[in-house]
Amino acid sequence: MGAILFKTALAVYFASALFYGASLWGKRVFPARFAAGFMFAALVVHTFSFAVLWFPEGEQPVIGIHDALSLFAWVMAAAYLTLQLKTKTRVLGAFVSPVICLFMVVASVGLGGAVNAPPMLRGSLVTAHVILSVAGEALFAVASCAGLMYLIQDGLIRRKKAGGMSRLLPPLGDLDRINHLCLLWGVPLLTLGGLAGSLWARIVWGSHWQWDPKQVWTLLAWGCYAFLLHQRLAIGWRGRTAARWSLTVFVLLLVLLMAGLPFFGTLHRFV
Repeated sequence: MGAILFKTALAVYFASALFYGASLWGKRVFPARFAAGFMFAALVVHTFSFAVLWFPEGEQPVIGIHDALSLFAWVMAAAYLTLQLKTKTRVLGAFVSPVICLFMVVASVGLGGAVNAPPMLRGSLVTAHVILSVAGEALFAVASCAGLMYLIQDGLIRRKKAGGMSRLLPPLGDLDRINHLCLLWGVPLLTLGGLAGSLWARIVWGSHWQWDPKQVWTLLAWGCYAFLLHQRLAIGWRGRTAARWSLTVFVLLLVLLMAGLPFFGTLHRFV
């Protein structure tokens, strides 16, 4: 049942992406309204899939690679729809929805697979560590999408080529606000996730730090985004500067993660 719900959610997310793309391509707001409805429906079905897959017998969920990637997509969708209610960024879904679909497709590869985690690596701290960390990283992904759209729109305006797109594209101030809110919530979530993982590592291995590739990547991500948040709050980084750095840091960290993990052993292989 959980697999059926997941595949249904994937199909509806895909429909949402098509409508968002049609809105951007056709320079019409109307398709984006349908797209938002499809994304909300997909989110609801997606939520039920978690309930079925994680709590079949009321036990503590063990989060594997499928669940982590699926959760990443869920947080992106939930965060974007929430932010869309507070801003005029409906068409931003044309950037966010393809990323959601990508993570859902990759997650589908591990659908139904067993999580090879020994009993000592299962528990509430592990669950909290994964959920909080993934949620923080997903918010950074939304920030990078907002940053990309900001840079594209800002470039069109500067070159005076916005034309008919001007009424469709969201205000630059709203895109900048999304960037700010995602950093403001993402950094604390990733911090709490890292602390939960550190406590778990101390209990299991007797040390908070093992120089595991995923630990190093998470610390690097935390440092970069904490720096960006500091610069935004203390120095006043906004607009193009904030958008450029949010996008650059996310892409760089994603490339390093994808390129580095296959060549290094990791204690996180079960997730």
